[in-house]
Amino acid sequence: MKKRMKKGEQFTRRSMFSVLGTTLLIPFLGFGSNDSSQPIASEEDEYQTLLKPDGTTVKVKVSTLKKSKVIKKDISNKSFFNWLGKKL
Repeated sequence: MKKRMKKGEQFTRRSMFSVLGTTLLIPFLGFGSNDSSQPIASEEDEYQTLLKPDGTTVKVKVSTLKKSKVIKKDISNKSFFNWLGKKL
């Protein structure tokens, strides 16, 4: 039979694996979480994703969208695809 560890005995591989396994649990316990004291994003920092005519996406500030003016409302799908340069 194997001898049990005594106080003066060296650190073995088996005990090293148990220590390593418990250190991997630290992120799940929440010790590494961010502070909640960071400022909350204001309305100026919020972005919205929009579609460009060539089909790519772009992020635009919400404040810029509120200041913009609408040229034509309620367009049909056919005219929208013509504007994009795509065929039905």
